Amino acid sequence: MAGTASLILVGVFAGLTALGLPLALALTAAALAAVSIVAPLDMALFTSVQKMFAALDSFSLLAVPFFILSGVMMNSGGIALRLVNFAKLTAGRIPGSLAQTNIAGNMLFGCISGSAIAASTSIGGVMVPMQRKEGYDASFAAAVNIASAPTGMLIPPTTAFIIYSLVSGGTSVAALFLGGAVAGILWGLVIMTIAGVYAWRRGYPTTPWAGGREAMRITLEAIPSLLMIVIVIGGIIFGIFTAVEASGIAVIYTMLLTFVIHRTRPVSAFPEFLLETAQITGTIMLLLAASATLSFAMALTGIPAAISALILGVSENPIVILLIINIALLVIGCFMDMGPAILIFTPILLPIAQKVGIDPIQFGIVMVFNLAIGTITPPVGTGLFVGASVAKVKVEQAIRGLAPFYLALFALLLLVTYVPALTMALPRALGF
Repeated sequence: MAGTASLILVGVFAGLTALGLPLALALTAAALAAVSIVAPLDMALFTSVQKMFAALDSFSLLAVPFFILSGVMMNSGGIALRLVNFAKLTAGRIPGSLAQTNIAGNMLFGCISGSAIAASTSIGGVMVPMQRKEGYDASFAAAVNIASAPTGMLIPPTTAFIIYSLVSGGTSVAALFLGGAVAGILWGLVIMTIAGVYAWRRGYPTTPWAGGREAMRITLEAIPSLLMIVIVIGGIIFGIFTAVEASGIAVIYTMLLTFVIHRTRPVSAFPEFLLETAQITGTIMLLLAASATLSFAMALTGIPAAISALILGVSENPIVILLIINIALLVIGCFMDMGPAILIFTPILLPIAQKVGIDPIQFGIVMVFNLAIGTITPPVGTGLFVGASVAKVKVEQAIRGLAPFYLALFALLLLVTYVPALTMALPRALGF
């Protein structure tokens, strides 16, 4: 039965997606088709609707629209330039200082805005033309921007870990944030190292020291934006407030930055921010509801148990199992956005990982790391195409420049996967 249900599920989903049906509707229809082989259609519909409402009836989900609203306001302008100046101050003495500034800027803006695409366009839109003007190779400038943009998907606050926490059955958001921060910083440092070696070999210049007074001005301008990371993450980690409360505080603080301190947009723009937030949140919530239907269908037809038996039938060695899961997630990430991928595949892969002794926190970090690499990997990685467009180079040129970065990221992925102490030491030290 599980085999037949799997074929129906995959076949209907692939067919409807190929016809252009929205992902959430294709998921729901495929789930209902699979359930119909073991239950009457009216009962399947009734139960599926119940599951959809139950999935959205969660107080923790309030954090999602609030963090999205905060990111939307951060993307409105002004913040990126201040962070670029601060990144230039901190990374300007390293070989290839403009490339290093691009990387540091993406790390800072990505985690504040919560979007790799926003980081790639906002920071890269400023830094890539500057690099090309200074004689940097076009494919290298594009690759640096593309390779560093996904760090914001790992460095908190990020909605990816909130969604994973909900789907995985309540994994600690604070622990995921801590481990994700370590993984994201390691990602950024690896990219900076490769860029530094490349720039040193090519003789790319460093940025002269701005001077004490100018450095102080730049730092003071950047501090209000950087403080949001400290307030939100520090508050969650030390138990001052929950993730939901932190999201509300993030919105209030971002409003102060946008409307009062930096005054990058007038208060009259707030309805525009709310509309964009509603559109993004609506998409996520519809996908979450659809994934609940999918989980119900898989549980009823025994699909996860069958997949688990299939993978564990290959080997029960954790090293082999994790390698299979990593390869699967890398392929999935190439074709699917992070949110839907987490919603669909966490219920399938997490139980397998737990059977071989993998901590849910560690698995969440590995999963997001894999899917983040997928956003910059052909053939469908959105980060790759956006980054190439920002740099005004062909995708083929960007991929050539990305080759050493891909190798380094795959090596780091294996390190994060097989050396859990790298990302788990900090959460464990703080009692998570």
